[in-house]
Amino acid sequence: MNYICNPLNINYRYQFNADPRRHGEMQICREAADPSMICFEGRYYIFASMTLGVWVSDDLAHWENHRLPDELPLYDYAPDVRVMNGWVYFCASSREHNCDRWRTRNILEGPYERIEGNFPFWDPNLFLDDDGRIYFYWGCSNETPVYGVELDPQTMLPLGEKTALVEGHPHEIGYERIGEDNSILPASEEEVEARFRAFLDRSHMTEEMLPPGTKPLIRGMLTDRPYIEGAWMDKHCGRYYLQYAAPGTQYNTYSDGVYVSDRPLGPFVLAGNNPYSYKPGGFMPGAGHGSTMQDDQGNWWHTSTMRISKNHDFERRVGLWPAGFDEDGELYCNQRYGDWPMRVSGFRQDPWRDPEWMLLSAGKSAAASSETEGHDAGKATDENAQTWWRAATNSREEWLTVDLGKVFDVHAIQVNFADDQLDVPCPGVIRPGSQARYIDEEDRVTRWKLEGSTDGQNWSVIEDKTDAQTDLTHDFIVREEGFAARYLRLSGMEAAFGQNPCISGLRIFGLGDGEKPAVPDFTAARQGDLDMDVRIEEQPDALGYNILFGSTPDKLYHSYMVFTAGTQRVGALIKDREYYVRVDAFNENGITEGRTVRL
Repeated sequence: MNYICNPLNINYRYQFNADPRRHGEMQICREAADPSMICFEGRYYIFASMTLGVWVSDDLAHWENHRLPDELPLYDYAPDVRVMNGWVYFCASSREHNCDRWRTRNILEGPYERIEGNFPFWDPNLFLDDDGRIYFYWGCSNETPVYGVELDPQTMLPLGEKTALVEGHPHEIGYERIGEDNSILPASEEEVEARFRAFLDRSHMTEEMLPPGTKPLIRGMLTDRPYIEGAWMDKHCGRYYLQYAAPGTQYNTYSDGVYVSDRPLGPFVLAGNNPYSYKPGGFMPGAGHGSTMQDDQGNWWHTSTMRISKNHDFERRVGLWPAGFDEDGELYCNQRYGDWPMRVSGFRQDPWRDPEWMLLSAGKSAAASSETEGHDAGKATDENAQTWWRAATNSREEWLTVDLGKVFDVHAIQVNFADDQLDVPCPGVIRPGSQARYIDEEDRVTRWKLEGSTDGQNWSVIEDKTDAQTDLTHDFIVREEGFAARYLRLSGMEAAFGQNPCISGLRIFGLGDGEKPAVPDFTAARQGDLDMDVRIEEQPDALGYNILFGSTPDKLYHSYMVFTAGTQRVGALIKDREYYVRVDAFNENGITEGRTVRL
C-alpha cells in the first residue's frame, strides 16, 4: 500500500528573501505553497509557489521533482494549472505587468507555447465548463474581492467586465478573522492611519521614502482585515463550487471556504459547510489556498498550504487530504488526523475512515547528545512544528533518542528537520521586485540513520540514509508489517549549509495493546456570534482530544486537535448558524468517540 504523512515528503527549496519592507534584510527559509494539483495522462502533478519545478507522482505517495523551463514565471506566486482539451495551461501572479499564459501537451518535456495576456492578476484560477466555455477567477487582497470573468477560448482574453464574487465578512464569518485561532477583528480607519504613522516613526522614514507600491501593502497589513485569495473552481452535479482562502497564510487558521451557485459567475452564496478545509491544531496547522481534484479511482483530494512561519511568514509546506461531496452536495475535507499516516491511491476509499496507526511519540521522554538553550530534546516530541531540538554542534556524532515508555508495534516514522535562523551567504543573484529573492536550486541533502531497540541496549537499523543524496526534510518511513520497539534513535545527521541538526518532530506511529481512553467529559458553549469555548475534563488515559463540530450531528466535518485538557476557544463559527459538537479522545491504542451536543 502507499502511505503519506503530511506535510508531503517532497523537496522544499530554500528562499533567500530580500523583502523591501524590511529594508532588504535577508530572511532564509524553505517554502512551497498554493498548490495546484492535476491528473494528466494518468499521472499526478503538483505545481506550487517558489519551487522552480513540478512534483510528479504515479500514486500520490511518491513524488519526484522536475525542473520547469525558465521562460515560465517561476518566481511569481500561486501557479495555476488546468487541463483543457488535451492541453495543460499554466500561469502565475503579477501585479506589476500583464500576466501571460503558457500551454503544453507535455509537462516535463515541453515545449511551452506562450499566450499573451492583457491584464495583471494575482492568485489565478482557470476553469473549463462542460459546455466548452472558459472562466477565470483571481484575487488576493484584504481590500478587494475575488473576481471572475468569462474568457475567449481562442485568445484567452476577457469577454466583458469582471464580476466581484467573494468578499470578506469577518464580522459574520468567524474563520475569516485574522490572528491565531481567528482572534482579531478589523481595525477602524482611524486606527489604521495611527498604526501607519507609528510604523513610519519606528522605521525612521517618511511616506516619500517608501518604495513604489509599498504604502498600500503596509497599510493592508495594518488593517487587521482578512486576505481573501486563492480561488479554485470545481463543478459537481451541475453546481459550481468557488473555493477561496482566508484569513492569512501565517495563521494556524489559514483555511479554505467555499461559495456555491448554479452559474459560473454567480450569484454565489456561502455554502452550508464552511470552512471546508480547516486544520488549526496538530503538529503542523494550516490548510488554506489549494486545489481540489479527483484521482483515477474517483476519489476526491484537496491539497493546500500548511504553516510553519518561524523564519519567515512564508515558511510553508504542502498537505494532501481526502475530500468529497456528501449526499446534499456539501463539499468537505477530512483533516481530523490530518498530519498522521494515511493510505492513498489504488482503491476506492472511505474518506472518513479512522487512521490505521496511532501517534506514539507525543509528549514522550526524549534525550540527546547535546542541547542548546530553548531547544531541548523534548521539543522533538511536543507535536509543534514551530519548536525544535537543536544540537550544540554539527558533528555527525550527535544523536537524539525517544523513549515510548514501553514496547509498541511501530509502523511508521516521520523525521522532521527544522531551520534555526540561518545566516549564510546567498548562493545566487537576488531577483528584484516586491518579492525580491533568490530560490536555491541545489538539492541540500539531508542525512541521518534511524535505529530501534526494545531495551535501550541492543539496536537494529530501521533506515540508514547517512549517504543519501535526497533533499527531504520531512522524510517518512513505513513498515507495514511493523516492528517491536520502545526506543528510537536518530544519529549520523547532516543538515543543509552545515547547520547543527534541528529536529522539530521525531514522530512515531503504530499500535498499542492496551485500552482505548474513556469517553471524554466536556462542555461546549457559544461565546457571541463567532466563537465557542469547549472545556474538556482531563483524563489520564487520553493522549489528546479531537474537537469535532458541524451543522448537523452527522456532519461534524470540522476538527481541532488538542493535546491538553482545559478550555479551547474555537473561532471559526458563522453568525446565525446552528452547530453540533463532539469531543473524541485518543491514545496509543485507539480512538473513543464522545457524545454529540447541540451548541
